[in-house]
Amino acid sequence: MTTNLHVGFIVSHYPHHAFGHDGGIGTSVYTLVEKLRKSNVQVSVFVYGQRQNFIVEEENVTLYSLENRKGKFFNFYFNRKKIEKFINETIISKKIDLIEAPDWTGITALMHFLVPLIIRFHGSDTYFCHLENRKQKLKNFWFEKLAINEAEAFIAPTKFAGEISKQLFNINRKEIRNIYSGLNLQNFENETPQEFEKDLILYAGTLIRKKGVLELPEIFNKVRQDFPNAKLVLIGGDAPDLKTNSKSTWELLKGAFTEDDLQNVSYLGKIPYSEIQNYIKKANVCVFPTFAETFGMVTIESMAMKKAVVNSNIGWSQELIIDEESGFLVHPLNHDLYSVRIKQILNDNLFAQRMGESARLRVEEKFDINKLVLENINFYESIINLKKQ
Repeated sequence: MTTNLHVGFIVSHYPHHAFGHDGGIGTSVYTLVEKLRKSNVQVSVFVYGQRQNFIVEEENVTLYSLENRKGKFFNFYFNRKKIEKFINETIISKKIDLIEAPDWTGITALMHFLVPLIIRFHGSDTYFCHLENRKQKLKNFWFEKLAINEAEAFIAPTKFAGEISKQLFNINRKEIRNIYSGLNLQNFENETPQEFEKDLILYAGTLIRKKGVLELPEIFNKVRQDFPNAKLVLIGGDAPDLKTNSKSTWELLKGAFTEDDLQNVSYLGKIPYSEIQNYIKKANVCVFPTFAETFGMVTIESMAMKKAVVNSNIGWSQELIIDEESGFLVHPLNHDLYSVRIKQILNDNLFAQRMGESARLRVEEKFDINKLVLENINFYESIINLKKQ
């Protein structure tokens, strides 16, 4: 594919050896960037909030590490203006055509770029507070709303996330394009799906209330009533809990499991992203009972590796999974049904494998980055051309 396109991305995390490894938003951006550069699109990635300034040059990609300005008074303002100045200078010198940024915290608030800005709805604080029915700090909404107002257009990873964001930010005259997040499927292969650790249940993701992890103790207890040898493995960083002011969600979880169940629970903490695949392969079933999400990368990663998944049934999830075909969709608070679905998978190895095969086909159909990269490029070019008119 031949193109003269040059796209810049603004991110806070990026899974590259220069910055360390990270999941979530950074991973989905990285997957897109890698496919863009292989499609002969020039890419500049601006990683803010770093400890030092440096530049890494790779084929069709330049990484810019932007140091965080120290100091307390108006720190947020000076950091933003510093980022804005650097990016605009780079836009001129490197002939960048378009900038993409995430919605979270409204990083582009108070910034004005020399080229069109697209915001992708990875998940704003406004969005998550709405889904969790949690009070939001006014300044957080203000920053995100300012950033939204400066954008030319938006990309939503699910129709659900796009519709909710449209309502919350009162977006009327600007386009919101639904483009799913994608996977490089060659990196998520499982040649031996029939081999797994019997009765092993896996959760991968941050330990935080909005991900539904606090529902797992009761669900796991119900599973062990019929499968006493079942084991639960938890992988992910430990977050504080805002509702209880606890510094550790894991400590809350430990107190919620029965003493007997806790003997069959392993918390591995945050491990290198590349190692998570090994645990997905070992799992009999993967569970993601989240209350608040825009897409769910680890869900489709597990599906791509032919794993039976029991997922939340809220909004966005209904675009990922066909219930009872490529996985199960259950509300996280429905502990009885959630445990029944897990037991249904544990009880029948052939059923689990068939569901895993259907999950892989679903990902190949909907979430293949080789197809989705073209949708992104076409949308970028349409916004650039519209701005020129």
